[in-house]
Parts: sequence; C-alpha cells; structure tokens
Amino acid sequence: MGVASGHGPDLEVAEDELPVARTVVSLLEASRRHHEARGSKNLRASFRLSELKMALLREKVFCDPLRLLQRLKRVGLLEEVAVTRDDRTYVPTSEEDLLGFLRTSLELSEHALEAALAPPTNESYEMRESDAEYFLYLKELLGERLREALRFAEEFSLKDLVRYTRELFGEELYLDILIGLLHQYALSDVPLIAPTGRSTGTSGFNLALFGPPGTGKTFAIDDMVRGNPKAGIPAHGLPGRNRYCGGITPAQFLRVGSYYRGRTFNFIVPEFNDWFKYRGMVEPLKLVMEQRPVKWETTLGTIGPYVFTSYFSVNYNVRVEGGNDYWTTVADPNFAALEDRMLLRFHRMTRARFRAVEASAERLELGEIDFSGAQQVRDHLTLLHAIQTGHPLVKRWKPRGVALSRKLYATLRGVSEKALERSASPNFSPRLKSRAVKLAAAGALVGYFTQEDDGNIEVGKEEEELARLFYEEEISAREGKGSSRY
Repeated sequence: MGVASGHGPDLEVAEDELPVARTVVSLLEASRRHHEARGSKNLRASFRLSELKMALLREKVFCDPLRLLQRLKRVGLLEEVAVTRDDRTYVPTSEEDLLGFLRTSLELSEHALEAALAPPTNESYEMRESDAEYFLYLKELLGERLREALRFAEEFSLKDLVRYTRELFGEELYLDILIGLLHQYALSDVPLIAPTGRSTGTSGFNLALFGPPGTGKTFAIDDMVRGNPKAGIPAHGLPGRNRYCGGITPAQFLRVGSYYRGRTFNFIVPEFNDWFKYRGMVEPLKLVMEQRPVKWETTLGTIGPYVFTSYFSVNYNVRVEGGNDYWTTVADPNFAALEDRMLLRFHRMTRARFRAVEASAERLELGEIDFSGAQQVRDHLTLLHAIQTGHPLVKRWKPRGVALSRKLYATLRGVSEKALERSASPNFSPRLKSRAVKLAAAGALVGYFTQEDDGNIEVGKEEEELARLFYEEEISAREGKGSSRY
C-alpha cells in the first residue's frame, strides 16, 4: 500500500517508507524550533543524512531513506545544499509544501490503519452463515444420502483418494490436490496418540504452497476445496468451514481472527506473501500460526490477546530464477518462518509441470475432466468431520484419534539417513519429518470406516508411503533434484 500525492506517480510514500517520512517531519520541526530559539527565523530548516539514519536506527527502522529522499529531490520538494564524503545536508525548497505533503501522507496512512483496526461488523454474520451452511449440508446428507454415504465410506480409504486425484489430474499434479484435500480431513483436529498412549499433538496443520505463479497452487487450495462454478469445478471441501481471505490486509485478519477463538476453520489466503510486506506483521503472524496468544498493540488500539485455533492453507508466490534453483527461493527472508510452522510444499515450474498444468487447463476448458465423484468425497469428508468433532447429529459414532507407530518413524528416518549420506550439511529441517507424520495421520483419517475397531485409527502402509513420498520430494527440492514417485 502506498500514499499518492498531487505531484504525479513519481512521488508516492510506500508502506515501508512511512517511518522515514515521519522522521523527516520530526527533524525539520526540530530544526525550525532550534532556529526560532536562537532568533534565526529566516534560516531554512534542514537535516543531515547521518542525523536521519541515526534517528531511524533508534526506532529500529532499517528501510533505506535515500529512496524517498531522491524522489523528493526529483519533484523539486527537497535539495542537497552540502555534500561531503561522509554526509549530506538536505533543505526543503518550500518548507510548507514538503511538510504538507509528508503530513498528508502520514495522515492517510493512519486513517487506513484505523479502518483496518475497526471491528469487522459483518464477521459475526459471516460465521452464522458458515455454521448454517455446514448444518444444512450435514442435515441433508443424513436425511437423504446417509445409506449411500456409508456404503461408500466402508470401502473408501487413502488409496482410493489417491486414485481419484490421479485419474483427474495425472501423475505430475495429483499430489498437490491430494494434500489440499487431506488438509480438509485434518481440520477435525483429532489427537495423535504415541505408542506410549500419550497424546503428542493433533492432526491439524497449516499448509503452504510455495513457488512461482502459474504452478497450480490456487487450484489446489481453493478451486478444488470451495469449488469454482464458472470453471465447472464442484466443491470437494468442507461446507461452511473455509473462510476465504483474498483482499484483506493482515491487520484486518488479526481483527477477524479474534472472532474465531475456540473454533477450527480453514483460512484460505491466495497471496500470503503480501501479508509479510506490512511493517510489524511478521511476529503476530508467527504467533497466530503457532496457536500461541497473540496481542497486537498500536497507538490506535489493541487487538487481542487471543489464541487462534484455526488453520491456514496459503499460496506464497516467489519468483524462482532458473526454474529449479531452490536457493533463490529460500533467500526469501520469510521462508524460514513458513517452513518452521507449516507443511510447506515447494513448487518448481519445470517443463513437465508446465505441460501438465497446460494440459489440465485444456481438459478443464473442454469439459473433459469428470468430477462425478465430487459429492461422494465431500459427503465422506463432512460425515467424518462431524463425527470427529462430536456433532450432536452423529452421536451414534465415536470420535477416534490416530495411533502413531514406530514403523512410520523408522521409514522416515531411513529417508533422512539417505539424504544425510549425500551431504554432511543437510539443507532440510528436522521439522520436515514432523510435517510428513501429520500428512500420514490425515491420510489415516480417510479410512475411519474401513477399520472396524473402536480404538484409534492405525497408520497403514498407504499412509506410510505417502509420508515417505512427501518427505523424499521435499528433501529433493531442497537439494535441487527431481521428484520421486510411487
């Protein structure tokens, strides 16, 4: 976001330059007071570059002030009157015009922030609408399609969901769609039970698809989940449990998120990278993703404290030079924040992926993709979610946790050991393994009705294989290698 002026498109105060503008105003005002105190009212106010940089450092602002100063010079609001090897002195050509412009820019910014901090008046209504959508869908499912849904569920497992996504989108693209759907299953947030019998986490996780535009990320986390009627894509995800966040700022989200405390929704963010461009937002977003108490204080008010108990599925767009160069991606300063807190799938625009995306779009536009299984998958997902979250309409079934096995961990440890043999300095984090475990648990939830035992759901061979595949592919991406398929 920027603040436009009446001096043409060349002069605009960008979001990260607002602290520079504020400090310049403060220095000019201080200079004016100094001249007046000494009886030198006719002297023009001025400031040194070193003085500006020191003031910014005290405020822990690391933006380069020269960008704004150079633009102010180009439009004639500022001039350099003394330049030495170590410093420069700046004087406004018209003190009134320069201060007027900068103050207006800061005032517009404060109004925008104030609007973002205002309570979202429609969010309670949105939540009621979401709850109604979920309830009505579930009631219709139980009243009109329960027998068919149960017959389908008794035979449906991760293996069948893999086959369904493969048949729709092919070998190159299916895994992203599959993970997007498993993220929906994981939203029931059931406990993960260790072999010792102790709960060591829950199934829910944050999902991030990270890579250049055009690799199919939005399709995986939004179109397939919420549906896209204009493109003829039916919804596969949970009804009333996916809150779309396109177009809202992170400040607005922090306010919206406070309405969802104690609830578990999925927040779909199509351009998550934009949220990290707002000054002061990185730390609150980290706390949100960690489900720790978040409190954001500003001069205009305070948001929180509250604990965000929902999850994200997001796209994080980056420009990757050379297509396969992973290191141009991890150079993004926010990559580590995402990788530590989300199941992050790294996308590369290879020739094979380009052709697959192109072919899939062509088949979709020609009406050749058969989505006839969409309602069966959605009914299965909704019924399971209602059971696992203890909905009163499905009390005849009991919520069940997922039993983690030592065999799963041994399989994944074998993958990491092979990678460690290739390099003494691994490029991947141990947290990647934990994300693979979450993915296996989500896959196990699909088979709720295929396991007759009333105890915890077991992680089977298919779930282990999926976790292994994900783990291998993400390690390979970080090593700049190709994919591994099963």
